[in-house]
Amino acid sequence: MINRRKFIHASVFTSLAGLTNKRLPAIQDRQAVKGNPIVISTWDAGLEANKGAWEVLSKNGTALDAVEKGVMVTESSKNCCVGLGANPDRDGFVTLDSCIMDHQFNCGSVAFLERIKHPVSVARRVMEKTPHVMLVGIGAQQFAVAEGFPLEEQKLSEDAQRAYDNWLKKSEYHPPAVNVENKQGHGPFAPAKLDNGEWNHDTIGMVAMDAMGNLSGSCTTSGAGFKMRGRVGDSPIIGAGLFVDNEVGACTATGQGEDVIRVAGSHSVVELMRQGLFPEAACKKIVERIVKIKGEKAKDIQVAFLAVNKKGQVGAYAIHPGFEYAIKTNEMEKLVKAKSWLNT
Repeated sequence: MINRRKFIHASVFTSLAGLTNKRLPAIQDRQAVKGNPIVISTWDAGLEANKGAWEVLSKNGTALDAVEKGVMVTESSKNCCVGLGANPDRDGFVTLDSCIMDHQFNCGSVAFLERIKHPVSVARRVMEKTPHVMLVGIGAQQFAVAEGFPLEEQKLSEDAQRAYDNWLKKSEYHPPAVNVENKQGHGPFAPAKLDNGEWNHDTIGMVAMDAMGNLSGSCTTSGAGFKMRGRVGDSPIIGAGLFVDNEVGACTATGQGEDVIRVAGSHSVVELMRQGLFPEAACKKIVERIVKIKGEKAKDIQVAFLAVNKKGQVGAYAIHPGFEYAIKTNEMEKLVKAKSWLNT
């Protein structure tokens, strides 16, 4: 007697293969790339973050440990867009969002978290020690303190205080009109230039595959600078800022979170990879979906996706030019410029 569940699964698979021009069998034939770990992360800050992750991956550690340790590097930096050194909300307080997800669909998240240096580690504790996925605000802070995380001083970094004082002159909040390629623009998602000449961005998203072929991901941010108090973007939302499916691949997002949330961005990219699209093609499809929804307003925002499939193939795509991602493997370590919908 045929097992009913297997029969239904086989029937659906066959139907979908026909609808997708026989792209699905390519997914079926995929095998995890064991023994060849890889880590990718958003923006140029990802170069240092990847080094932190590689300390784990190079010793046959788990992807989960790697993506936690990797983004902790960025959280520890004096960065205008990630960690406690970041730009505050419009009331002058730094609030942090983060999530983490492993190869077995376990996930944890924190949002609107204040005075905790490593929100990604708190997110992991939520995943491992509670029956919940997300904790927010004072509840997330109380949980973190109960887990031994120290409360840091509530004081803006010099760069953030300078940026906040400048913002207060007009107190304007609007989407950016950016030319990311030339490091120009304004608004909460424009690149932020520090005194040392480095450029920093709104989010660090990271996905990794370990030597066993298992995937994990993390995403951490301070959110949009000078946002309304209580605003939360896509970064701590599983399926929006991050999604991992160990049979298919993983994806993370960066940019204007509201528009990533609208299309369940990272989950949508992974589902397209399940249908047989390569990572870049899958990222492009979801960027195009956002552009179609936004219409002319798409030129005023930046959104980018970064993904890896189970073969270790990597791809990314953005609305505006200038989005870069960092990649590290046994063979390479470099920064890659992604393709974009708006090419000028």
